[in-house]
Amino acid sequence: MVLEGTERELVAACQRGDCDAFRAVFELHKDRVYSIALRFAGDAATAMDIAQDTFLKLFSCIGNFRGQATLDTFLYRLVVNSCFDQKRKDRRLLPLVDEWAAKLLARDAGPGEELLRSEVAANVREAVEKLAPELRMVIVLRYTEGLAYEEIAEVLGCSAGTVASRLNRAHKVLERRLRHLEGTHV
Repeated sequence: MVLEGTERELVAACQRGDCDAFRAVFELHKDRVYSIALRFAGDAATAMDIAQDTFLKLFSCIGNFRGQATLDTFLYRLVVNSCFDQKRKDRRLLPLVDEWAAKLLARDAGPGEELLRSEVAANVREAVEKLAPELRMVIVLRYTEGLAYEEIAEVLGCSAGTVASRLNRAHKVLERRLRHLEGTHV
């Protein structure tokens, strides 16, 4: 995949050390980078650290970017690496996302069902938190970022088959961990 004209020009300006170009890249991508970091870490302060680390990595390695992938894909790879680096530093599992649970529970709830919905969402978050980092990351990229298998594969540096396998394993683990919720009406 080749960069589009505007993106190519922006990257070239960054590679020349243009501060305004870096600012533009930051403004264009800061929300998405932070969002991925927050979904992985589950903690705003940690997500800010991850996002900052990601942009520092981008600043230091933009000269190596050749445009063989999109800048989005390059940034995804950097934020994924920063998330895993943070995970290795912390060695603790944190909440992932309410949104992913909400997608699973996307039915209208009456006033009496809100407590049940909240309890189910907490169970789902807890089950996702306990996934191995490589399984959790494919869940984040697939369900919260909406990436296709091929895009996830490019970001993670693996094959689409590996992505499918990891998603399948994550689904099976989640199904096993959440089996006790079967029959719960939310």
